[in-house]
Amino acid sequence: MPEIILIGANHKTASVELRECIAFSEDETVQALDKLKLKENIREVFLFSTCNRTEILYIPDGANNIETIKTFLTEFKNIPLSEFEESLYIYKNDDAVDHLFQVASSLDSMIIGEPQILGQVKAAFKTATTNNSSGVILNRLLHKTFSIAKKIRKETGIGDNAVSISYAAVELAGKIFNDLSTKSVLLIGAGEMAELAVEHLLSKNVEKIIVANRTFENAVNLAEKFNGQPVKFEEMELMLQEVDIVISSTGSSQYILTQSQIKKVMKNRKNRPLFFIDIALPRDIDPGANRISNTYLYDIDDLQNIVNENIEQREKETVKAQRLIEEAVIRFKKWLKDLEVVPTIVAVKEKIEKITKIETEKTLSTMGHLSRKDSEAIKRMTKAIATRIMHDPIQFLKEPGEHRENSFYLNAARQIFNLDLNDKEK
Repeated sequence: MPEIILIGANHKTASVELRECIAFSEDETVQALDKLKLKENIREVFLFSTCNRTEILYIPDGANNIETIKTFLTEFKNIPLSEFEESLYIYKNDDAVDHLFQVASSLDSMIIGEPQILGQVKAAFKTATTNNSSGVILNRLLHKTFSIAKKIRKETGIGDNAVSISYAAVELAGKIFNDLSTKSVLLIGAGEMAELAVEHLLSKNVEKIIVANRTFENAVNLAEKFNGQPVKFEEMELMLQEVDIVISSTGSSQYILTQSQIKKVMKNRKNRPLFFIDIALPRDIDPGANRISNTYLYDIDDLQNIVNENIEQREKETVKAQRLIEEAVIRFKKWLKDLEVVPTIVAVKEKIEKITKIETEKTLSTMGHLSRKDSEAIKRMTKAIATRIMHDPIQFLKEPGEHRENSFYLNAARQIFNLDLNDKEK
């Protein structure tokens, strides 16, 4: 059975400095695949590199292939082996398949359930197929990888619930207002998390963005980024009467909005709900605002507690995800084993013989005038025809020759005769 090997380093085994040294850009990936596929002891190869990991998945052909990969990394990235060897992990066969499934399903990510990783794996696979560095086995493996990742996201809650401060704030806003498409947002200051929250809100189609900043020029620049409306800092209190959501992230050393200010605003709003997201340290908004009717205030600690609960909930969902992956690994192993010559030949013979028998008996059932001797003669003839037809293809599969990629022809035979009909993931 063909061997599958994966060598890599990720955020769990290597520092960010080291990951930067062994990371591959898109152009470097193409160059690397060009070099790797020319190696005599590598039949197929796939390279995947992000800011959090660099992994090389390949089908070896001969011994010392692991050292080949290590030497390649040393030479291509111009970095001594001693600087990264201890950070490498090596997985073989089922373990390699399992790891790839874990990665694409985001179970091995820094944030479990993050959706970007699958798209990154797909992009890397497209590069490999365009470069002709992947073949029958890796092509099948990667398609199964995409299938199991999609299944896990669909059948588990691994991608549910916010696990970032900014997105948790948006989820809260959605729970309070239900429909955000009719709501307006006031952004006070220009903190990074506040900007991210606004980006998330825009993805929910909020109606309007208003930006207030002590430096009006900054407000203008930020408003342009979000296609919003800039206002002067002094207009902030007036804007509170109009908006539904306030995101604040200034560098002020004292509250920019006090309980009394907000109480006055709420009277003018006729108690329409007002949602505050305070992502500043020190805090921008007086915590006393929470004691005002129809006012909802969340600060970083509140949001972090929500994030922690959501992370815990995602981790619980990994139990089901792991079961789905284990099942997928078993199925892929069966497919790989079926690529061996004998099982494929037996399957082809059994299918042809079964079809021959069914069709012969169907025909004979309409020819009742034939004697038993004649019927048996027809059965022997149809069986002999089937055997003669199968002879050359079977001999071809049995004798691969020295320079032929036999897995390609075995896979082709299985597809031509539809031998994987019962593969539920096909």
